[in-house]
Amino acid sequence: MSTLMDIGTLIVRSDDIRGGRPRIAGTGVTVRRIAGWYKLGLTPSEIANRLEHLTLAQVYAALTYYHANQSEIEADIAKEEKEALQFEQILKDQP
Repeated sequence: MSTLMDIGTLIVRSDDIRGGRPRIAGTGVTVRRIAGWYKLGLTPSEIANRLEHLTLAQVYAALTYYHANQSEIEADIAKEEKEALQFEQILKDQP
């Protein structure tokens, strides 16, 4: 007999881990990371194969969270990209 899993327990947030970003429970893998690979064209199976400690169900849970909360995740990605560009400019401006 297989164990039933409450899918609501697969994605968690903790202020002290990954800046409070949603992540796969029991790991440091953020939904943002999974969504990024998915947006690059990787399939859920390919993502699970790259991160061998994750199950396919965990990858799908992250993708479900992403699709249900896409504006939150996209805003986080855009914020980080903007900060990276600003940091890059600071480095270029240094003598």
